[in-house]
Amino acid sequence: MNILAAFIFFTRLPFWKIKEVPAECFKHVVPYWSLTGWLTGGIMAGTLWITGQILPISIAWITAIIVRLLVTGCLHEDGLADFLDGFGGGTTRERTLAIMKDSHIGSYGVIGLIIYFLLLSQLSILPLHLLCMLVLCGDCWSKFCASQLINYLPYARKEEDSKAKVIYNRMSWHEFLTAFICGLLPLIAFLPIKLWPATLFPLLTFILLYRLMKHRLQGYTGDCCGAAFLLCELSFYIGSLVIEHL
Repeated sequence: MNILAAFIFFTRLPFWKIKEVPAECFKHVVPYWSLTGWLTGGIMAGTLWITGQILPISIAWITAIIVRLLVTGCLHEDGLADFLDGFGGGTTRERTLAIMKDSHIGSYGVIGLIIYFLLLSQLSILPLHLLCMLVLCGDCWSKFCASQLINYLPYARKEEDSKAKVIYNRMSWHEFLTAFICGLLPLIAFLPIKLWPATLFPLLTFILLYRLMKHRLQGYTGDCCGAAFLLCELSFYIGSLVIEHL
């Protein structure tokens, strides 16, 4: 049931029609975040491969990005925008949390998303087959890295103040191993060995974000998780791009 809850929570696909999921299950969705990457990353890679057969890679890449945005309902991008607004405009813990909870997007969020998508667009210079592999591997591995926020930081708000009205439980050892294996398997199966050093970039990004959140918020929020995933994924792509062109 926890796996089904994860697919319901992290995508906008109609998994909720399969079976009603108890609310308690949504507190255990983060360990299966990297598993949902198999679906979202797979759909994105499949879209990229199919459209890349008939369109220039640059257009196929944009199409793939749009498809993932539709599949996830822009869940993570909304988190990134709120994260940038909060940490850019807030100077105290309370002010940062208040800005992040505001549904309106500010200048930091707008500029940040523009820069994020501009950097993401540069991946279209890579060969189609390599980009498809990076999409799947980056989605799963980066979600595993970002998911560790719940293990190292407490939730920064009260449960009733949460946007999702739920606080994630820390992972058990069994859940941690599940998350790790789901994040690692695509790397073993698809990522060329010469690009394995790129997997360190999301880990370094996670450490920097962890220190920032601990210093400013003494905890994390759902927006922090979404931002951590996208920034870890972007660092994986940039690392792969650097290694490929050395």
